[in-house]
Formats: sequence, structure tokens, C-alpha cells
Amino acid sequence: MMRGMTDVLLREVRDEDLETFFEYEADPEASRRARFPSREREVFLHHWRTRILGDPAVGARTVLADGEVAGNIVAWEDDGRWWVGYWYGRKFWGRGIGTKALQQYLAEFSVRPLYADPVVTNTGSVKLLERCGFTETEGANDGQALYVLS
Repeated sequence: MMRGMTDVLLREVRDEDLETFFEYEADPEASRRARFPSREREVFLHHWRTRILGDPAVGARTVLADGEVAGNIVAWEDDGRWWVGYWYGRKFWGRGIGTKALQQYLAEFSVRPLYADPVVTNTGSVKLLERCGFTETEGANDGQALYVLS
């Protein structure tokens, strides 16, 4: 590994990761960029334990950067479409960690087409998707872009 490079790995989500995920979602700047309000702790934990980890069809992974929990990537089905989303702690933004993690995730999670709907003004998220092969498609609304990986 070259100096300055970050080692990025994916692993199964562990229950102890959820507290870190909660802290990252509670960051007001992250919520603003994602246009997704942070939830109360118990609501957040219940959602993760029942809807995400409790559903074997959902593909959830913890992202590790140099061994530290950097965030998560999740894919889920909604109305016949598969979606991917991710959330990272602010200190991991802008370092290429999201791109490396999503590339690894896409190699492991082969469902296509796969959709994502970043906020148009969240240029970091938009660029991340484009670097991973997603292309913008019709159907964006309310400030959200619609991207697809075929």
C-alpha cells in the first residue's frame, strides 16, 4: 500500500456498527446534503435491526477505512426496482473511500439495473456514482437526480 492511500474493505454489518452509523446520520451537514432528516436513536436502531438486517434480501455492508468504520452501503428493492444508498462519516468524505467501497460492493452485488437518487447539489455523491459507472436518466424530481447502472 502506498503512503497516503486508504485501505478500504467491506464486511457484514455488526450490531455494534449501528451506533457509529447513527452518529454519522445525526451530523446536521450530512443530513442537509442528503436531504434526509436524522432520526431519533431508537427509531434508527429499530429500522436497521428490522428492515435492513432483518431482511435477507437487503444487501447491507459496513465500510471500513484503515480498519475504522467509515460508513455503510445498502441495496434494497422498492416497487420492482433495486436501489443503492450509502452514508459515510464526515471525516471520510473527499478521500476516495466511497468510490473504492462502491466499486467493491458492485462487484459483489450483481443485481442490475441498480438505481440511486442523490440530491442534485450533493456533487460528491453524484461524482461517486458517475465514477462507478452510473449514468443519469429521466425521472428526477424535487431536487433528486436519478442514476442507473445497467
